[in-house]
Amino acid sequence: MRTEQATCSQMDGSSYEDLCKQAKTHHDRFRRLGELDDIEKAIEYGNRALGLTPEEHLDTPNRLTCLGNYYNDRYRRLGKLEDMEKSFDCRMRALGSTSENDAELPEMWTTWKNRLSTSARALTVSPHEHPDLSDRQADLGVSYGDRYRRMGNMADLEKSIECNSRALALTPDGHPDLPDRHGALGVSYGDRYQRMGDMADLEKWIEHLSRAHTFTPDGHPHLSLRHYQMAISRHHQYQHTGHPSHLHACLTSFRQSSRLSSAAPRDVFDYTLRWANLASQYSYLNPLEAFRAALDVLPHFIWLAATTAQRYANLALTENLAIRAGAAAIQSSEYGTGLEWLEHGRCIVWNQTLMLRSPLDDLEASHPVIAARLSLISKQLDQTNSGAPGSRSNNDALGLRYRLAREYTDLLTQTRLLPGFEDFLQPPKATGLMRVARHGPVVVINCSKDDCDALVIMPGQDRVGHVSLPSYTESKATHARSEIEQLLLNKGFRERGFKLKGGRIKQPDPDVGLVLADLWKDIVKPVLEYLGYLTNHTVDQMPHITWCPTGALTFLPLHAAGDYDQPGSRVFDHVISSYTPTLTALLASAPTVPRRAPRLLAVGQMATSGYSQLPGTARELASIRAHAHNRAEYSQLTGSKATATAVLDAMEEHDWVHLACHAHQNVTDPTKSGFFLHGGRLDLAAITRQSFKSKGLAFLSACQTATGDEKLPDEAIHLASGMLMAGYRSVTATMWSVIDEDAPVVADMVYSRLLKDGKVGSGEAGRALHAAVARLREKVGERNIARWVPYIHIGS
Repeated sequence: MRTEQATCSQMDGSSYEDLCKQAKTHHDRFRRLGELDDIEKAIEYGNRALGLTPEEHLDTPNRLTCLGNYYNDRYRRLGKLEDMEKSFDCRMRALGSTSENDAELPEMWTTWKNRLSTSARALTVSPHEHPDLSDRQADLGVSYGDRYRRMGNMADLEKSIECNSRALALTPDGHPDLPDRHGALGVSYGDRYQRMGDMADLEKWIEHLSRAHTFTPDGHPHLSLRHYQMAISRHHQYQHTGHPSHLHACLTSFRQSSRLSSAAPRDVFDYTLRWANLASQYSYLNPLEAFRAALDVLPHFIWLAATTAQRYANLALTENLAIRAGAAAIQSSEYGTGLEWLEHGRCIVWNQTLMLRSPLDDLEASHPVIAARLSLISKQLDQTNSGAPGSRSNNDALGLRYRLAREYTDLLTQTRLLPGFEDFLQPPKATGLMRVARHGPVVVINCSKDDCDALVIMPGQDRVGHVSLPSYTESKATHARSEIEQLLLNKGFRERGFKLKGGRIKQPDPDVGLVLADLWKDIVKPVLEYLGYLTNHTVDQMPHITWCPTGALTFLPLHAAGDYDQPGSRVFDHVISSYTPTLTALLASAPTVPRRAPRLLAVGQMATSGYSQLPGTARELASIRAHAHNRAEYSQLTGSKATATAVLDAMEEHDWVHLACHAHQNVTDPTKSGFFLHGGRLDLAAITRQSFKSKGLAFLSACQTATGDEKLPDEAIHLASGMLMAGYRSVTATMWSVIDEDAPVVADMVYSRLLKDGKVGSGEAGRALHAAVARLREKVGERNIARWVPYIHIGS
């Protein structure tokens, strides 16, 4: 690596001293102005300078320290975990290559992870008149403050105030570090006020933060932090005095802290989220305004410049924002707003991918040049974000994604300035979301910590209905899921093809009947009562509901809710149930009138190394072939012909796909979940990289194809959603493992109905599955919940 970098640098004639100076210049400018170009260039020049510096050179530790700082600042801005790892690696190498007698040792020690002891050591070996003494006092002060906040030792807090006061005294007027000195000292006084309640500390807290704000120039990356710190101090002041002017100052500071300027979006999001958290406790802090601010910043935090995996990692930090925001809006009877927030704040990566793949027909007709450029950038960004295979290094790939994301954002801004395109690719408003109810009601159920609420969208109506569901909560849903999981564990439901064995259960089965009864009593029955659907119908006349659950409720079988001890108290007696991960997914899956018989691809894998045999797949595919005769163009891939590559290629050429094989949900990295085919796995990442056009049914006759990620339940990271994202408008999937002998029964009934008219997308697939599961239920018994419940329909 060093040889390659050296060659590159020597070719453009730059010495390592010049490269270091350029890197430092760009880094300094980034810290002042916050321009991402500068930190990219700082890293580029820093790496090149290090590549030209021999390992034994006296400047090597300094170069490594600087490069570590550059990576750390980019991590703070973009949240790329690789940058954090590279920063730590550089600093470790810097410390390891510094001799005990090196003049730079004090600085090296400040980068060690045990910051407190190393800062103290750096201070003790610094001469009294050393120009960096102020920095080292400040570093020690911050370290004491950090330890106080972790351990609660008052001696650490007093030391923090002492060191921060000395650092401020050693910093001359006009010095660029003066705002940081005041800010750190103000925070220490704030900590002591919150511990001891001394009004003098509150006054000093506000005084130093005010000076920090005054000395911070407009456009500085730390300005949002100053506003947030001021908001917190003013809130404590208002709590003490109750004076309206102090509340006004607090809210003004919160609003200013939420503005995206040159601050890192992840920091601004953190400030808005803390405002929302505080406002949830104190209504005078305007919770709806706070949640709106957080949701506005969210797409800038979960930015397209990051890979899909990185965005999922960042989403884990958002603290169920959409659910909490939706609950706040619903509590204020703002049902349209609640609907919008639940849509915009959930399935973020999904919606970003759909946006990149959106057709540009209207723009192309009016402005073909910008449409062509936007189309090209969208495709390139979609490929790089999904981690498509390539030869680029991590640095090159990150730089490319950043440049593409910035150009994409600029093009969107430019397009929205054009007449008639003001709302181009903007998240849909509630009025637009109401269009999803084409073939029956769509019911969004918000499952929050305190209760649940249903938002009901009816065909032909322009008002969002509301059903309060106060008896069901997030904790109740979590417990219900654990009960179901325990039942499946007891029964040995691990994969398609397992065999039921008697006498192996050591724990008694949990009463999942109570789980389904609670779902019926607390959620489904009240919704059906609201809709007037508590009547019996034949399958062909039965109304169709699409459920859109949130949070912990996404793991529960609403389609099986019922009190099985009472007649007429089962959801499937009254309605046909489908699911959707988002409303946007339904908008994107409008049905098309078939102009020819569908082309159907059936994939079967009877034998997979390391897994049980699936003899049922042969019967399953034979049944499908029989139903397809003279009704569909049927193709089949089985055994050694069914490789991941062959299946993906064939999916491109066919309208429908049926996958009968083993599958697996990867709990560590859900994007690696996949179907086990000959010679390898067709995983979720590979599927979502596809962008098929106008596909119909995807029947996933495998295990766990609609099992999401427990850590990110609202991101719908599973194989079924991947098929929707890839372009299939209708998906039949499984919530958990199924028995091999049951799968042919379900498939036979589904295709016998669907292939009569050869179309899906208007509720036909959900209706066909409803009839098929009814047949399976008759075969295995209604109480055999583990066998018939897992089959679900997703989409239109």
